[in-house]
Amino acid sequence: MKPHLEDLVQTPIPTEHGEFILHYYSNSVDAKEHIALVKGDVAHQDNVPVRIHSECFTGDVLGSRRCDCGEQLDMALQMIAKAGVGVLIYLRQEGRGIGLLKKLQAYNLQDMGMDTVDANLHLGYQADEREYTIAALMLEDLQVNSVQLITNNPEKIQGLKQLGVTVAGRIPIEVVAHDSNVAYLKTKANKMAHFLFQPKNEQD
Repeated sequence: MKPHLEDLVQTPIPTEHGEFILHYYSNSVDAKEHIALVKGDVAHQDNVPVRIHSECFTGDVLGSRRCDCGEQLDMALQMIAKAGVGVLIYLRQEGRGIGLLKKLQAYNLQDMGMDTVDANLHLGYQADEREYTIAALMLEDLQVNSVQLITNNPEKIQGLKQLGVTVAGRIPIEVVAHDSNVAYLKTKANKMAHFLFQPKNEQD
């Protein structure tokens, strides 16, 4: 049985990168509050710039530099605004799908010497537990024909393709590395095959 998805509310959201239309979705898969920020007319369009961004409270809200999530979120909105058309899907799957509590526990393990992958494994999880069924359904609901995916993550591209999303290409998104996240970024490149230039250590 196909999961049920419903676009309950659409409302304009003015941002520093211009105005987006926020779509609030309900769904029968996980009952979480997933949203899409849409710029321009994306229905029946090809090669739409799309960022699928997983929630990161520490990075997106607090501006933490343990990761690059908050900076990627801002950069993706800027890219979409510059293009004049696009979608940013915000999925509520904190900590690469393990939740905020476990992510914070993983942070403490990282401070004891583990990297981001080994910390997740030590807690009994995979390196990345995310999945993209909701994102695929949202793109279908928005009637997007094909996407240019704003990502460095090859597993995200493959996961969407397996769900029937036509990924026509990839748009790189790479922010400046800081002292506090350079090891994290190197782990993503070396252990998770993310498309990243080898991050250079840079002062915060």
